[in-house]
Amino acid sequence: MLASLRAPMEPNLHFGISERQSFFRRFLQWMDLLDPVNLFISIGSIEKSRQLLFTTEDASKHYLDDKRIKDAWNRSLSSVHPDSSKLIPTLFRPAAFLPVTAPMVVLLMMPATGMKSIVLTQACLYGYTTPFNIINGNASYSHGPVERAVLGAGVFVSSTFFGLIPHLFQMKYPLSNFWLKRALPIAFLAQVSGMNVFASRSFESHRGIEAIEETAFSRAVLFGTSALVPEVFIHFFKRTQFSPQSSFSLMTLRMGCTLFMMGLMVPVSFSMFPQIGQIQCSQLEKTIQSSTEEKELFYNRGV
Repeated sequence: MLASLRAPMEPNLHFGISERQSFFRRFLQWMDLLDPVNLFISIGSIEKSRQLLFTTEDASKHYLDDKRIKDAWNRSLSSVHPDSSKLIPTLFRPAAFLPVTAPMVVLLMMPATGMKSIVLTQACLYGYTTPFNIINGNASYSHGPVERAVLGAGVFVSSTFFGLIPHLFQMKYPLSNFWLKRALPIAFLAQVSGMNVFASRSFESHRGIEAIEETAFSRAVLFGTSALVPEVFIHFFKRTQFSPQSSFSLMTLRMGCTLFMMGLMVPVSFSMFPQIGQIQCSQLEKTIQSSTEEKELFYNRGV
């Protein structure tokens, strides 16, 4: 949705425009929005919260000083798309991202038990992130369900294939260097995760939305950092006197470290850039330019 300040707009979009938050404020807000409890909010509760926001004057200004208004905003922002005003499917709400993807990243970083397990984990990861990116992207452009399905299927297949490249390479050409052996899959995980965002939301660029690169970068940082830091930590921790002797204990430690980093990096990556962006009207399609007198419009960057 492209909007101006003069026109009535979706409350979630208006919140992002009126609340020009710092990174720290966005981070704290995402910590609230990513609470798994938001996955179990009833439709009736969401509708009541939205009604409260519609009927409260300058509701966005009371986000910090009124708990009832803050709770209403959190229910709305965590479950309603800012472009279409439709409910986001529960499995693809931002609060579901961490519980769904974290176990997959943990499995990807574990020693491979066979090609089947690698393929299955890669397919599960990109089988989820592809529709997540499409559903939570900018929805102001027109597209049909068939068009979205074909795009999603192509992105899913290509992402899964590219994610397998480092594993196929190491099967054919085993690497002896520890850092290269561990860093190669992590580099591909970060790169493919970023390209997955860019490809699954490629239609947006035709509408003049330039924020896809930023979102793709934040997703690459999310997965790359979440996978790299545990590897570095475990590598040096094994050299200390506190290192556990059993492989099971090390595996448990690696899992815990990866889950911790994912829990930290998801809100960090979602907070890196404001969800609402600005664009000059002159950069948009002629049909949009002719429909407004505004020189600057606002749009949803997506998650």
